[in-house]
Amino acid sequence: MKKTNASLLTFGLILFLTTLACSRSSRITSTTDSTNTLTHDNLERTYILHVPSSYDDSHTVPLVLDFHGGGGNAENQIRVSGFSALADEKGFIVAYPNGTGKLNDKLLTWNGGTCCSYAVDHNIDDVGFVRALITEVESKYKIDPKRIYATGFSNGGIMSQRLACDASDIFTAIAPVSGTLNYPQCNPAQPVSIIEFHGTEDTHIQYNGGAGPDSLVDIPFTSVKDTISFWLNKDQCAQTPETKSYLNISHDTYNNCNAGTAVELYTIIGGKHAWPGSNGPAGPGGDEPVHSISATQLIWEFFVAHPKP
Repeated sequence: MKKTNASLLTFGLILFLTTLACSRSSRITSTTDSTNTLTHDNLERTYILHVPSSYDDSHTVPLVLDFHGGGGNAENQIRVSGFSALADEKGFIVAYPNGTGKLNDKLLTWNGGTCCSYAVDHNIDDVGFVRALITEVESKYKIDPKRIYATGFSNGGIMSQRLACDASDIFTAIAPVSGTLNYPQCNPAQPVSIIEFHGTEDTHIQYNGGAGPDSLVDIPFTSVKDTISFWLNKDQCAQTPETKSYLNISHDTYNNCNAGTAVELYTIIGGKHAWPGSNGPAGPGGDEPVHSISATQLIWEFFVAHPKP
């Protein structure tokens, strides 16, 4: 039987009810976190902004946008990625945007192209919302325009891929986790660096593409191979990677890319639909992450190494 938006709604409702108590206890504990609202395309949109206590306006700082998965929200992504703690350590700002959905602040999705659900069905202008969000953050904080990055999990990773397509003038690098490129119109105006993480046993967004048996939407997702090939061609990289293997990880690095960009792929052998190094599944019934690597740490190291020229 085909999956429908109703199945996504059911899963998301379970996710919300099960995690409500822990969400309340870990909602926003830092005085440097704020929930912000802006209106874009006649819709009221929200995002959580984490500013490290070390911030001062005597110098510019990087900005990372971290997108939740389908059916999740910004608060859930704060827990999944753990980027706020790293931001405190390294001194960058993190924005956790919220997608859209029928229930306003729950069961949210992103319009990443062909995925997913409410955002695609209603043709939500998420790229425009992200541009407006960045403009608002830049009006309040000194952001380095050469160091604006996007990452995300699942549907959020797919959204980061679309931003590399439609907002390459802003984003210098992206880091999708368990989210491939599913935007046939992708035509970036500038080269963008990409580091991708994906498990070979992901049954939601399958490593080899197609409609995953545990996917909550009936979509034939692009494979990891085709996604990486697309960015290799766009960034004019060498086609043969340098490969390092250890534990359950295969790490491919593609060199000699245009304009100082890079393409890297971390394949988690036996890994499922999860954020490597996270403190647990993205939601109830979700897959357990591996702990042989920390995607968050590796993403930040990649971002630091690849500012805009």
